[in-house]
Amino acid sequence: MPSEMAIGDMLPKEAVRDAAHGGMGNVYSKPGHLIRRLQQIAVAIFAQECADHDITPVQYAALVAVRDNPGLDATRIAALVAFDRSTIGNVLERLESKALIERRANPDDRRVKILKISRRGARLLEACEPAVQLAQDRMLDPLDAYERKAFTTFLRRIIAQQDQTRQT
Repeated sequence: MPSEMAIGDMLPKEAVRDAAHGGMGNVYSKPGHLIRRLQQIAVAIFAQECADHDITPVQYAALVAVRDNPGLDATRIAALVAFDRSTIGNVLERLESKALIERRANPDDRRVKILKISRRGARLLEACEPAVQLAQDRMLDPLDAYERKAFTTFLRRIIAQQDQTRQT
């Protein structure tokens, strides 16, 4: 996308027209609104591509976190995938009910449950990975390779700065 392209060139024609009259153009140009819309689109695309695998984006992230970090508890998994403890608790219950993960008492503290991916969970991740990648590609379809890398870099920078601000 050329750098001289105005933000109005990327908005729906109705938004540009309405902006002159105090319409939605003001909302359509706000980063928060655009990020929320992109998140809605990303979830919808993920759902379409992964429909055959019966997995949501949050379940996918949690399952990858459990696979890559066997033996962690729900609190640490929640931190890895940036979800609150109650949300991740429900997600983990759903994954356990589908036999995708296993929860066992921690031998050092029996009140804490440690998590491990099951064989079925590992097979699901392997099977759904092409659909997950297709979803990622569809989300970024309007961008060329350079723009995709830059966009992802910008998102990561914003998230890192916000995470750092919250921790201080």
